[in-house]
Amino acid sequence: MLTVYAYKGCDTCRQALKWLKEHGVPHEVKAIRETPPTAEELLMAVNAYQGDLRPLFNTSGGDYRELGLKDKLPTMTTREAVDLLSGNGNLVKRPFVIGDGVVLVGFKADVWEKALR
Repeated sequence: MLTVYAYKGCDTCRQALKWLKEHGVPHEVKAIRETPPTAEELLMAVNAYQGDLRPLFNTSGGDYRELGLKDKLPTMTTREAVDLLSGNGNLVKRPFVIGDGVVLVGFKADVWEKALR
């Protein structure tokens, strides 16, 4: 079963959850701010994105800007980035979806269709 880390105030998350429901994809929802993805889940995502950390970050969020991550991210180690993300759900791009052999970050219907059908 898929785990969907989402924020109830996020339009993109609502669209993604609606898509999952309409397509009959079983899933559980976790509140990303209160329960961020684990370090293990984030490491799976790093591997899925061939080591690229940037897609995992909510680059339009206030926390990202306040922490100056635009400049810091290029020099961060994977461990530093994963520790930061697993400790602050506001920094994780949402929705963040993980399941058996599937890692999805953000919502694009065509990408989800390919990955989940």
